[in-house]
Amino acid sequence: MKRRKLLSLLTLCCLSFVLTISCSQTPKSTDSSTIDSSLRKVSSDAPAIVIGYSNWAGWWPWAIAEQEGLFAKNGANVELRWFDGYLESMEAFAAGQLDGNCQTLNDTISFAGSSVNGQVAVLVNDNSAGNDKIIVTKEINKVEDLKGKKIAVEEGVVDDFLLSLALEEKGISRRDVKIVNLETGAAAAAFAAGKTDAVGAFPPFWLTALKREGSKELITSKDFPGAIPDLLVVSQKLINEQPEQVQALVNTWFDVLDFMAKNPQKADEIMAKRADVTVEELQQLKEGTKIFTLEENLEAFRDGNNMKHMPFAAKKMSKFMLDVGFIESEPDLTKIFDDQFVKVLNNE
Repeated sequence: MKRRKLLSLLTLCCLSFVLTISCSQTPKSTDSSTIDSSLRKVSSDAPAIVIGYSNWAGWWPWAIAEQEGLFAKNGANVELRWFDGYLESMEAFAAGQLDGNCQTLNDTISFAGSSVNGQVAVLVNDNSAGNDKIIVTKEINKVEDLKGKKIAVEEGVVDDFLLSLALEEKGISRRDVKIVNLETGAAAAAFAAGKTDAVGAFPPFWLTALKREGSKELITSKDFPGAIPDLLVVSQKLINEQPEQVQALVNTWFDVLDFMAKNPQKADEIMAKRADVTVEELQQLKEGTKIFTLEENLEAFRDGNNMKHMPFAAKKMSKFMLDVGFIESEPDLTKIFDDQFVKVLNNE
């Protein structure tokens, strides 16, 4: 899968996720008196809002909403549009061809300045919790050992950001390592062939990297909680014109999580079909992505002084992208977050 990158294609699916859902963590069902009944009214005359999604574990659950009628239950008049190419979904959204899209925080920052209708994160679906990795040779045992080594990584993408965080934590400059700029699949192949000393990759590409004898993971996204959030992002235009539909979307997501907690087998079957993997494969690969509860959503939107808080993370990501030349100027980061819809579910 070519995912979690600023300007490249999503080709294969990420193969893992961990569900941290329980009845106590799941907010009250959106079919409750706390949600205005007007939010459930769907006009047959109104065109459906179009939401793009692609092959990532934290976004597969949207298929449950579609199959189980949860959009209609919450009054969300939605057309889900599947994209085999992640980049294609981002380009379509930026061009105004979609009302919303599933994408990472770094990609939202990247496209925010050029999007015709604005881009606003209204929901955190998940965080990468180990799916993104820096794989190294057997001789490398700590981050400091990377000095002077060749590291294959796609510059400016999430795994490059992960590498930069790890180097910065140890007081090491990017100039102290030798970056070999390759697209992620080629980077993994180069490492597996012995052409570099390390590689930054996401699944399934790190599976290729680990085929090299003695190779091992040195750093993963689990080491930096909050560094790689996956989001539901909608246009500012949609928020301005149909806020009730945005609310219905967010309500639906938490109904999906409730369904997954109560019907795990059926949920797995639906997601496995959407992901084009077997249920058995799905069961084998339940680590690496952390689905967010309502409480974790609220925390992520708040200001803070660490990567668990998206306003803080956005500033750090923006600086990184400026430093490596992926964006020419920083967008207005105050305009890319709107927590009003998750707050409604918390009775705020």
